[in-house]
Amino acid sequence: MAMTISGLARAGGVGVETVRFYQRKGLLGTPERGGSGGVRRYGEDDVRRLRFIRSAQGAGFTLEQIGELLRLDAGEDRARARELAAERLAALDSKIAELQAARDALRRLASACHASEEGPCPIISAFEG
Repeated sequence: MAMTISGLARAGGVGVETVRFYQRKGLLGTPERGGSGGVRRYGEDDVRRLRFIRSAQGAGFTLEQIGELLRLDAGEDRARARELAAERLAALDSKIAELQAARDALRRLASACHASEEGPCPIISAFEG
């Protein structure tokens, strides 16, 4: 099934400019212009690759890491793919710990604010100092 860039974008759940951005970054190929109208045509492999990119972004991989994952797929370097996943997991664990600490601090401030109705608000005071 051949589709235009707008069809590819629609199938991948992105905008046309996102497809073009991924092409400029070397993550998606740019087919030759074909036919008398000179329109580029994309296929199911392009849709799969676009969805792969979006899924990997959803997991927090950078575009550079996604490019490496795509290259690894061709070479079947599972050890490096696992290494990249482990690095990403460590980064996510760190971010989760940071967010949990921020949530706990804000919860304490909100509780202190609720407990005292007089004087400066503990939430605002905490951010001023």
